[in-house]
Amino acid sequence: MDASELAELRAMYVFGPAEGSTWGLTYQGIEANLRERETDTFVRIDEGEEGPVRGSVMHFGITVGEEELEGMAKLSPAGIAIEDCTALAAAEFVKWLWGSIVPDGSSITFNTEWGLEAGLPDALVPQVPRPRLVATFLAHLEVTGGLD
Repeated sequence: MDASELAELRAMYVFGPAEGSTWGLTYQGIEANLRERETDTFVRIDEGEEGPVRGSVMHFGITVGEEELEGMAKLSPAGIAIEDCTALAAAEFVKWLWGSIVPDGSSITFNTEWGLEAGLPDALVPQVPRPRLVATFLAHLEVTGGLD
């Protein structure tokens, strides 16, 4: 697979606080930051139910660059995911997380649906310029083996 094909791949990216830390997430805080960015974005909170999946989940829409994407957030375990996303859009989303959601001085870890399926551990998101962040995400996609 060449670089341009790799750059077009879409995956779910999952972001969370580094082990042993917290971002102090609340659904109200996430919604306020989403609406500050885009007043008419959709936000829905599913309360969850007993059974194999417990706990509430927030679903939301966000425009990243030219793309309208969907995401979800959970308070426990704390994290935010963005679905059907290219590495470039994931990098743009991370820049928004750092500026709006993640407290100053806190770290972000990431994985993808393919990385989780392959048993890869979460990795720290480096605080680097956008092109290097995109390169980090593309390198992760190559390692997952989900490209075969």
